[in-house]
Amino acid sequence: MAKGYWIARVDVRDPEGYKDYVSTAKPAFERFGANFLVRGGAHEVVEGPGRARNVVIEFPSLAAARDCYNSPEYQAAKAIRQKFADGEIVLVEGPA
Repeated sequence: MAKGYWIARVDVRDPEGYKDYVSTAKPAFERFGANFLVRGGAHEVVEGPGRARNVVIEFPSLAAARDCYNSPEYQAAKAIRQKFADGEIVLVEGPA
C-alpha cells in the first residue's frame, strides 16, 4: 500500500503560542501513525517563495493522512496554529 504524506510549509509568527498547537496536535498524529521525516532544519529556497519551517510527515496511507487532517483532534490544533502561524499543507500519495 502506498504511504501518504503531509508536506507543510510554515512561517511561525508567535513561537510561544505555536507550542500549544504542537501539544494539541500530538494526539492526532499518534492516533493516525504519523512519522515525522523532516521537522524544520536547515534548508535552501532554490525556486519560488519559501517559508521558514518545512515539515514532511509520513502516514501509513493517503487515507490516514487525510483522516488525521480531518479529525476533531487535528481540527482543534489547526484552529490554534492559524492564530500563530501562516502556511500551507499538501497531502500527497507516495509510491507503493
